Amino acid sequence: MRIARLFQWLKWPAILGLVLTMLSVLLIFFFQDALIFQAEKLEPSFGFSFTVPFEEIYIETDDGETLNALLFSPSDSSKGLIIYFHGNSGNLKRWGEIASALTRYNYHVLVFDYRGYGKSTGKSTEQGLYADANAVWLWAQQNLKPNKIILFGRSLGSAVASHLASKTTPDLLILETPFNNLQGAVNPVFRPLTRIFPLRYTFPTIDRLGQATCRKLIFHGTNDLIVSLHSALQLKKVLMPVDEFIVIEEGTHDNLSEFQLYQTKLSEALQ
Repeated sequence: MRIARLFQWLKWPAILGLVLTMLSVLLIFFFQDALIFQAEKLEPSFGFSFTVPFEEIYIETDDGETLNALLFSPSDSSKGLIIYFHGNSGNLKRWGEIASALTRYNYHVLVFDYRGYGKSTGKSTEQGLYADANAVWLWAQQNLKPNKIILFGRSLGSAVASHLASKTTPDLLILETPFNNLQGAVNPVFRPLTRIFPLRYTFPTIDRLGQATCRKLIFHGTNDLIVSLHSALQLKKVLMPVDEFIVIEEGTHDNLSEFQLYQTKLSEALQ
């Protein structure tokens, strides 16, 4: 009798747990756009302020959207151009600060907000971000005519940069905290559920990386709780002997630039 009561008592927490899990999955499925593209808008009148000299520009896409971008120019920018593809959250107010630090290597740095982010128009989608990347590449080729172009992708931006690298001819592709594909970036606990409620986007970094002919440099940390090292390591399957995959011990999703190994390898690549 006591055992029957015990089972009767235990079944309600089990049912509640199941209901909460299913609700979480449904929320992830129906609101996945908001989870993937965590854009923060900026008023058109917003004024940027950075320590590195910059120019604010606007780039038109083939499908009629307008992208807000920043071009940072150090006193010596003779080496070429770095196009920076930022992560899935925030806007240029944050990412401009991060990208501008790359001017220390004597490159122009061009960073832009994807459609739907910051002052950029439109709605974020996977194909839309690819179109944005292509528009920025064409603008740089036509207006800056750099002798060397490096694509630098961070997190979600790694997938966008890899896609562009597979369609164009950059001199170097740098990826920081990338994933093999979007499903690989999903928490392992929820990954089986994506078979029931498929993700609308794929962002197949591994496929595009295998098609890119330029040299690649990849950074990832062992303590990354946003994108697992396991997901990123899948990318090694498509790398060439000249490419490098650098694992930063104790590195997280947001602090790799603080490590000496990262700084050394990046400096070597940007010589």
